[in-house]
Amino acid sequence: MKKKFGCEVDCANCAAKLEDAIRKVDGVEACSVNFLTQKLTLTAPDDRFDEVLQAVVKKAKHVEPDTVIHIG
Repeated sequence: MKKKFGCEVDCANCAAKLEDAIRKVDGVEACSVNFLTQKLTLTAPDDRFDEVLQAVVKKAKHVEPDTVIHIG
């Protein structure tokens, strides 16, 4: 499943750092963090998507504490 979320990121470097960290989360098939559009695109298995999303949010907060991912 592929979904897009609003993602407040301070700079392009932060977006790149987040993208690298999120790709390492177990279950993430693909991800993209776009600084200009302030969007996170996440691809993960349908049956584990919510679990993977929660791990991604936790990892994002650890890597960049000012980052906000809008889920819903």
